Amino acid sequence: MSQQPMRGTRLGSESFEVDTNKNLSPRKVCLYRCSNDHISEMIFSADAEIPVAWGCKSCALEGALLDESGKQAFETEAPKVPRTHFEMLLERRSREELEELLSERLGELKARRARGQADATNS
Repeated sequence: MSQQPMRGTRLGSESFEVDTNKNLSPRKVCLYRCSNDHISEMIFSADAEIPVAWGCKSCALEGALLDESGKQAFETEAPKVPRTHFEMLLERRSREELEELLSERLGELKARRARGQADATNS
């Protein structure tokens, strides 16, 4: 067998199988709209149970299923907006506690640098 790489094909990136003379299962195209007015098109099998909400392809919000007229098909609750790490931190501690912890850690860091020790990655 030759030691040269195969030329003329992109292995794994494209199928050599053709769809002619094949019976594909029936499909249904569903549209979902998020609160940012992005519309995502999803293709499902015709006999599949269609979900009322689907993640938007453009942002992190959930989109609601649209009917044929372009209106929201089902009543859904308000989409959850992703929270930042800082917002989750504020749920556990108050700003005063965070300021106190920050000043303690900065004091330890300054003391360690004054002693000539390298910054520790794990405390």
